[in-house]
Amino acid sequence: MQRYFIDESQWANEKVTITEDAHHIIRVMRYEVGDKIICVHPDGKAAECEIIELDDGGKTVLATVKSWLESDSELPVEVTILQSLPKGSKLELIIQKGTELGATQFVLFESDRSLVKWNRKKRDNRLQRYQKIAKEASEQSGRTIIPEIIYIDKVEPYIKDDSLTNSLKILAYEEEAKRSEHTSLYSELSKIQEHNHILIAIGPEGGFSPEEVNLFSDHNFTPVRLGKRILRTETASLYALASISYHLEEMK
Repeated sequence: MQRYFIDESQWANEKVTITEDAHHIIRVMRYEVGDKIICVHPDGKAAECEIIELDDGGKTVLATVKSWLESDSELPVEVTILQSLPKGSKLELIIQKGTELGATQFVLFESDRSLVKWNRKKRDNRLQRYQKIAKEASEQSGRTIIPEIIYIDKVEPYIKDDSLTNSLKILAYEEEAKRSEHTSLYSELSKIQEHNHILIAIGPEGGFSPEEVNLFSDHNFTPVRLGKRILRTETASLYALASISYHLEEMK
């Protein structure tokens, strides 16, 4: 059953008015009156709804709630991917697959070795595109939230913020994979009971500079290895998210 995220303003008395995804429902999926879809409220609740009216112009769909659904599709802890800008289309992959794997938020920034620079126009356009990718990935994977995607000009003020005090802070650091005595991701995830949020910093193609590693370490980030191999930037966050899912959801 196709899933759609609906703004709060479009819910009223068990009725749902769908405008943004009306074209997809009518023209792409070719749904008709009486067909069922899943509508997700911004508060994370999902409902099975029946289409009761279709606009001939393809601009509006009206549906009514038939039943509210029990959902357990989110990770038991919030996870933010602090991702330095990579080249090309890698960020689209990171956001799409990271959303499928349960990320709560993506925070993007230019690190010392980032080869990509965004001006304001490019940034705004790309953030809109990435938010759309996250929405579609959330719908496809049956999630009840859409990850937030934001851009920050400087990483230091962000990681110093008091709101991150109770976060488990992890720095994906390729040099840890080369050391005989290293800190593993597993050892850090074993501490998760003490935290309500995981923050994972991922470097660009060239990795973090020594100055950045020191900065993160000074703000309580633990450098860890992600397995014995050196991962590409577009692989690192996916490895971490899959490991978190396995550790918290499948090892029960």
